[in-house]
Amino acid sequence: MSLDRQAFLRYSRHLLMADVGEEGQELLLGARVLVVGLGGLGCPVALYLAAAGVGHLTLCDPDKVDLTNLQRQVLYKASDCGEPKVDCALRELKALNSSVTYTAYAAAVDDGVLPATATDFDVVVDCTDNLAARHWLNRRCHSLAIPLVSGAAMGWEGQLMTLDFSASKTPCLACAIPEGAAEPIANCGNSGVIGPLLGVMGSMEAISVIRLLLGRANPDRFAASGKLQRFDARREQWSSFAIPSRKGCSVCG
Repeated sequence: MSLDRQAFLRYSRHLLMADVGEEGQELLLGARVLVVGLGGLGCPVALYLAAAGVGHLTLCDPDKVDLTNLQRQVLYKASDCGEPKVDCALRELKALNSSVTYTAYAAAVDDGVLPATATDFDVVVDCTDNLAARHWLNRRCHSLAIPLVSGAAMGWEGQLMTLDFSASKTPCLACAIPEGAAEPIANCGNSGVIGPLLGVMGSMEAISVIRLLLGRANPDRFAASGKLQRFDARREQWSSFAIPSRKGCSVCG
């Protein structure tokens, strides 16, 4: 793959970076990424990955745009209310970068989106808002050895996990939160979330995806996996914790 003049101009700020350059941009252009959930996290993830030139984006969300979404879900407008999120997202993303190929599913993630034998994706991005979906993605990505980037946010606190299942001995979500654990009572719907926090955490998810994709050519420079990062937006403080592999884990143990 070689970059034409338009691509050189569009991605010039990547090309100027020594650890991205033309080789790295070509990795992004050839990549296939699945974004699950087009809410407060998925909107900035999809926007930044499309802008970065990730070659094929698959989008998955069963919901329609609601007025309550507009406080934090930056792909949508008031006139979109009542329309499927995937349709609105596709319209905006194609306007941003029509050279990217898009696939959309107006459905929850399932075997039809991510089959048990899938080899289509280089990275999966978890932007869901419930523990059951997160565990399903964790188990499926582990079985397929596909890197998983998982984000969450509520109130003033955000969380990010990057789990490179293509590498050996990578811990998983179930090491930290066992499968079968009760769904938390508190959520954004009943406890709220500060809008820009979703932009911060979604942007960090997009950065993690780009790092994983660039790391295929330069793993030593971009290696980072198996950590839980927390952001306290009220105090503007980050903290990071290694996720220990749990003996007897139902997924990776």
